[in-house]
Amino acid sequence: MDFDTLLHAKFTALDAASTDWDTLVKNLERLEKAADDGLRATADKADWQGVNSAVGRKFIGKTVGEFTDAHTQATSIRNIVRDTLGELKGFKGQLDDALSRARDRHISVLPSGAGFLVRAAEGAAGEDVEQSEVDGVREEVQRILDQAAESDSTAAKVLRALVEQADKGFGDASYRDRDQAADAMAKAGQLAALARKNPGDLTEAEFDTLLQGLTTYHDDDLFAVTFAHDLGAQGVLDFWAKVNDPNSRDFPADGKRVDHYEELQKNLGLTLANATQSAGPDMSRWKLDMLQAVEKPVGGSGGLSGYVAMSNLMRWGDYEDDFLTRYGNGMAAREQEGVRNGLRPEQIWGYRGGGMWPHLNTTGTDSGFDPMTGYMKALSNSPDAATAFFNSEFVGEDDDGKEKKGTNFQYLFEDREWVADQDSDGEESISGKNYLAAALEAATTGHPAGELPTRETLAHSAEQAKLYEAVVHSVSREPSRLTDHGYMSDSLGQMSAEYMADIHRSFRAGSADESGLFPVAGAVARFSEEDITRFLYTVGQNPEGYAALTIGQHAYTAATMEYQFAHPDAFIRDPKFSPTENLEVGIKHTATVAGEIQGTLGAGRAYAAELDAGNKDAKFNDAITKAGEWGQSIVGMGIGAATATATGPGGAIAGTVAETVAGEVIGSLTEGLMRDNTEKVIYRNGEEINGTRESTYTLVEDAARRAGEKSGSPSPHIVDQVAAGAEAGFNNAKTNVSDFMRGEGVPSELEKDK
Repeated sequence: MDFDTLLHAKFTALDAASTDWDTLVKNLERLEKAADDGLRATADKADWQGVNSAVGRKFIGKTVGEFTDAHTQATSIRNIVRDTLGELKGFKGQLDDALSRARDRHISVLPSGAGFLVRAAEGAAGEDVEQSEVDGVREEVQRILDQAAESDSTAAKVLRALVEQADKGFGDASYRDRDQAADAMAKAGQLAALARKNPGDLTEAEFDTLLQGLTTYHDDDLFAVTFAHDLGAQGVLDFWAKVNDPNSRDFPADGKRVDHYEELQKNLGLTLANATQSAGPDMSRWKLDMLQAVEKPVGGSGGLSGYVAMSNLMRWGDYEDDFLTRYGNGMAAREQEGVRNGLRPEQIWGYRGGGMWPHLNTTGTDSGFDPMTGYMKALSNSPDAATAFFNSEFVGEDDDGKEKKGTNFQYLFEDREWVADQDSDGEESISGKNYLAAALEAATTGHPAGELPTRETLAHSAEQAKLYEAVVHSVSREPSRLTDHGYMSDSLGQMSAEYMADIHRSFRAGSADESGLFPVAGAVARFSEEDITRFLYTVGQNPEGYAALTIGQHAYTAATMEYQFAHPDAFIRDPKFSPTENLEVGIKHTATVAGEIQGTLGAGRAYAAELDAGNKDAKFNDAITKAGEWGQSIVGMGIGAATATATGPGGAIAGTVAETVAGEVIGSLTEGLMRDNTEKVIYRNGEEINGTRESTYTLVEDAARRAGEKSGSPSPHIVDQVAAGAEAGFNNAKTNVSDFMRGEGVPSELEKDK
């Protein structure tokens, strides 16, 4: 900012711009509200079918999000423009005041090129002016110009950074004024400089400053981008590798901050994840640099791959999908090459075992030697990237050394020799395959693992359904892939609860009414009755998997029956029958499939109880009770029926969740476990299959009765038919599971119960 520019500054254009931004912000606020209340609400109420059910609703959700981001970005720009305008006007006023006071003291301040000249007034008026007064005026004017220049340049820098956050559309960075944004970027530069230092040179105070800064600012978009850019991709890898290098003689803060390494790992990871969401040129370059840097060894580890360092920083946050997929495919390609050359994964990634090797994961779940473990955790937070990665091709070798083509899912779930590792207690680590299961949950459902679905994720894409089919088929073909790692069953159970309509269809395969009786919003996952039977039986042996599937099935059955009673000819439209007769057929078919699913799950539970001498019953009951809150939540989202068609317009169920048939049935299921009245106890005893049978009849009949009452047309006759339908389903399960178990050489509980 030169003297003449500020002296003669006219703010008419900037005032007009500020006013225009005010108007734009108000208009965008109205548009955001209209998009949310109108566009999104209309989409939620729509009866989506076919491709639109998977694509249209999600597209609308993203479109509404763009209105929100546009409003947020415009507000930030307006705030910065308004703040900078106020500051520049203030500096103009300060300059005018300074010049006025100088004139009163007979001191002249004149433009001189890009600068200015200060001197005593000519003639007698300036004879008594001291040099110190002239110097004082010069310093004051220069200070004002420096502050104005800082305000102007940082505003320009911040505004450019804001606009560059999104390649298309709008960013969601929010700032109340120029100072907040500029301070975040300045802080990032300071912390990046600390991270570039030799870790052994970091003092306790500097380590604390770095950790506190990352903890405070990791969600700040401009901070994250500036920090990542200034530290650089190679700098990130070197920093984390060197901080954890046990062969180093110098540790950060003289080794007095080791107990804070987990916080540092987490907040550094969150910062980098946030930074990758930027589409600006600096971060685009950074991501390319990182994809190249991870291919080389890092730090002083003597050959430890860069993938090992970076994957351990990926355990937190949502990394940008394209970067995450490209990163994973690059890592898989490196592993493919190593496998074809006869190497084990730990050899591929540089770990030789024993000795002083850096533990790049500080959470205690595992040492971090296997980069695939941290990457699986990253995928569990990024559903779209997970879907793309697991469906990507993997080329390895079969037992005869011949080329074997498959997918990343098949390699990781079926063939990979996972690196043996220990947790901080010296026990065998389960993290690798546990995170694999969580990543598969995200990949097949469209939402982060462990989170509840949203309306945008209810309908599955063709890629998600294809992957779920592969999961079911793989477990069915080799159940030990799951039974040897039972801790994976919670994720497989929860993802399956969101495919309950598809599962029901598989038990009605070949029936003309399957699509009408069990409609699916989005792509359909298809599997044989044999595959789904073996899969459910296997998952049912684990308490958490059993609980998720049991609650999901009863929620689906109850919601379907409620809709059937409200719309008697909605699913079965045989013109030879009356609506009541159609309703009876539909309800009975639904009960039959419910019985078959529960018979299959119950057999798995009974087998697990037998293996553990009945000691697992308490674990199963506790799992059901804990899953009750989750069950009520999925009912509220419409997962009980997995489709808008089955729950009513837009998937919305009239009244509160607790007032729906599904909500009431789930309440009965979880509360029934805690009642002392034997007639009301449900699913408490799983050692004998009869306990499951009677509990299933009780809940399915209860669902039909409640559904009839809520419709205003209760039908005791139809309710009476429900038990017969459920019994038929149990008999089907008996046949299917017995055949399966005989093939495994194990007697089935269903086969014993004759």
